[in-house]
Amino acid sequence: MLIIYSLFYTVISNYRIFRTVTGIPLKFGAALLLALVVIVLSSFTSKPLETKSLTKLRHGRNQLIIFLNTAVLSFLIFIICLLIGIWKKSEFPLITNSLNVLLFCTLIFWNGIIRVYIHSKQLGIKWRVIGIAAGMIPFVHLWVLDKILIITGREIEFENMRLVRDRERAPEQICRTKYPILLVHGVFFRDYTYFNYWRRIPKALEKNGAVLYYGQHQSAASVEDSAKELAARILDIVNTTGCEKVNIIAHSKGGLDARYAISMLGMDKYTASLSTVCAPHRGCEFADWLLHKVDPGFLDGVAANYNSVLKKLGDKNPDFKSAVWDLTSEKASALDSIMNDPPGVFCQSFGSKLNVSEGGRFPLNLTHKFVDLFDGENDGLVGCNSFSWGSKYTFLTVNGIRGISHGDTIDLNMENIDGFDVREFYVQMVKDLKDRGY
Repeated sequence: MLIIYSLFYTVISNYRIFRTVTGIPLKFGAALLLALVVIVLSSFTSKPLETKSLTKLRHGRNQLIIFLNTAVLSFLIFIICLLIGIWKKSEFPLITNSLNVLLFCTLIFWNGIIRVYIHSKQLGIKWRVIGIAAGMIPFVHLWVLDKILIITGREIEFENMRLVRDRERAPEQICRTKYPILLVHGVFFRDYTYFNYWRRIPKALEKNGAVLYYGQHQSAASVEDSAKELAARILDIVNTTGCEKVNIIAHSKGGLDARYAISMLGMDKYTASLSTVCAPHRGCEFADWLLHKVDPGFLDGVAANYNSVLKKLGDKNPDFKSAVWDLTSEKASALDSIMNDPPGVFCQSFGSKLNVSEGGRFPLNLTHKFVDLFDGENDGLVGCNSFSWGSKYTFLTVNGIRGISHGDTIDLNMENIDGFDVREFYVQMVKDLKDRGY
């Protein structure tokens, strides 16, 4: 249908040529009305998608395709008319027809691009800015538009497929585990309502039946202090709900905090499983080097400022320095040696890596090369040799130069990565816990 709409819109845009060639007395007002009809029909003749937002995104993308086709076809018509000399006819002015084409193309372009900019989640700031900046650069703007069409096309297909799959398997409740899920965040983050550390992951889990709780511990503290907060949180959940145990999924330093809670503070009695994702079980060697090289006064200043700000944001007693020191290979390895895996708790770990620095998003694209000097292959923060722990270890990877970063494993940028569906990764992780009886 888009081809038909494109051809029809091209004829309407070049109605002066159409009138001259066919003899049909098509006026500007009638042409404009027909153009509006095409815009409306191209929006409502296709089957609705799973959400209104995706449907509107597809409408906008379709109109951009019609615009692009019309612009290219009109240019070809212009060249043909020049070659055959049709412009020599007095009733066929070049400038007037070109202005008509510009008007009609502008009409459908802005209708499409506004919808795309409003409803696309994958374009991000980068391509929106590039789209605006390149808008008036000949030929470059067509390349950028093609890129926007590719990104939004993949987004529509991927997101609609996910929604269809979730709807069809909803009755199965594949994430309805025996015990609820406790999500434990990493360092320098908190469990905010309006900026969820886990981004789109919780919604995907809940759609498939998961019952979720959050650690609600401070953003920065020593492993021991964070573990005490988690222990209190676990007891609160168990006592309040009567669930007996929880399944813990912990990211980054949260993995160390959770391990300490279940191995040193008696929380193994209330924990069915612990799954760590990109946790630095043996620390980060780059952190050792950095902390020994940085001026102590500078570190104290950074810590004081951080602690002051985070107190205002809800932390009761943030401790920047203790949190950072516990991530060094020296301290983390010492903790690893005393935090024995408790019997009766299913323990597993996951890790990933960036294939190249450019594959990461800021600031991990900058830290990747630096971490590589000390820890080797890494996810932008943690070396791959620090991830494995427990009775089962799974390494996450994708083909190509992209890789999977530390932030990608919690959907930090809400980016759809080819070959790695982070939401489905967690859905399948929790499904596996359910299948194991947890």
